[in-house]
Amino acid sequence: MADRHRLRTTFEEAPELYERARPVYPSELFDDLVSLAGLEAGARVLEIGCGTGQATVPLAERGFEVLCIELGEQLAARARANLAGFSNVDVVNATFEEWEPGGDLGFDAVVAFTAFHWIDPEARYEKAARLLRPGGSLAIVETQHVLPDGGDPFWVEVQDDYDAVVPSDENRPPPRPEDVGDLRAEVEADGRFGDVEVRRYLWDVTYSGEEYLAVLDTYSGHRTMPAEARAELYRRIRRRIDARPDPRVAKTYLAALTLGRMGGGVTQ
Repeated sequence: MADRHRLRTTFEEAPELYERARPVYPSELFDDLVSLAGLEAGARVLEIGCGTGQATVPLAERGFEVLCIELGEQLAARARANLAGFSNVDVVNATFEEWEPGGDLGFDAVVAFTAFHWIDPEARYEKAARLLRPGGSLAIVETQHVLPDGGDPFWVEVQDDYDAVVPSDENRPPPRPEDVGDLRAEVEADGRFGDVEVRRYLWDVTYSGEEYLAVLDTYSGHRTMPAEARAELYRRIRRRIDARPDPRVAKTYLAALTLGRMGGGVTQ
């Protein structure tokens, strides 16, 4: 738990970089979330870990009343600035585990975009269920870097740089999309949510060397490296990208949306 709590605070160190470098989610994901959860304009949505508000904007634009819980003070401030044009959004600086809504119960949906795994396991499902109205939905989006067949070979080649600077058995190319699982079994096993649905989305983002290093600098594992090792790794990666005929890399993202309803039946 202590390690999880330490790592999840690293995003607070560079809110501007996080906002600029992290990719946005496909619009189809939000369309499916709204459809599967049966949300209508005015629905009350609680977002766990909104960061700078990248996923909050599409929710606010659809007319939902969104309450965001963000543990990072600077991230929360950035989110408030980004969402200032929406009177239907409120951002609270708190940890989800410790925050209590008072009389603010009965949300139509609790959502988390690449943040649910940072929540303490004993609180994830229990508290989400407690905050939802009967029939309300829990929607979890997790993202992962994947390498489809025919994808950019850079992601295989760059493992040499990791092996040279930070050798580890965990240094390996990204998995194939079909080898990445989802949270269906975990959500169903919790027992509080049924009618579980899963949707998967693939999209590519092309980065220059500078842009890709900015992305790396938003990952907790890279931010917590010793400074000298991180600098050397980034130097090697930048050199490798700049030496390519087209000095860019194409990164494929996979987002998996897992959605379950309070009181729904368990699907097979």
